[in-house]
Amino acid sequence: MTSFAVNPETTKINVETALGDLLISSVLRLGELTIVVDSAHYLQAAQILRNDPSCRFEQLMDLCGVDYSTYKDQPQAGLRFCVVSHLLSVSLNQRVRLKVFAPDDSLPVVQSLCDLWSSANWFEREAFDLFGIVFEGHSDLRRILTDYGFIGHPFRKDFPVSGHVEMRYDSELKRVVYQPVSIEPREITPRIIREDNYGGLH
Repeated sequence: MTSFAVNPETTKINVETALGDLLISSVLRLGELTIVVDSAHYLQAAQILRNDPSCRFEQLMDLCGVDYSTYKDQPQAGLRFCVVSHLLSVSLNQRVRLKVFAPDDSLPVVQSLCDLWSSANWFEREAFDLFGIVFEGHSDLRRILTDYGFIGHPFRKDFPVSGHVEMRYDSELKRVVYQPVSIEPREITPRIIREDNYGGLH
């Protein structure tokens, strides 16, 4: 095992060489390498990143979904849903961020990485629960944070802040009941009032 970090430029070259035509883009910024692959080659690319001697990303540290529909308050350009994975090579002391976009915005589906890294299991369930991204090949894809009666996917940009339903305990029925949200959605703009000489400023 090496005790030094591989130079990020070297990591970039090694990853680009290992993946070849499977890469859509490869960007090194602020010392972090971000690569994008096509959904059709996602599992193949991930397997190469794990097994290639110059990559050896043995650990999947994190996986999450991203909704790009209003990214940076700009109109959507390109596909909406993305899966972002952070991979670590303990043996080579290097990292890479792997991104893949689901090809269908109405039913986002990408392949599961559970067969390559068991840590993907709960991460993919979370991305399914919160974003509605389906991971093909996942053996137990079900909600993990919201309850069984939850409607929708709360991290999507078009999901209402107040949600669709609320639950409460009904003392007469002696159970939890679901009902339509009773809170009226409203937008509050804070009003700032500052006195003269506030904070000693003139």
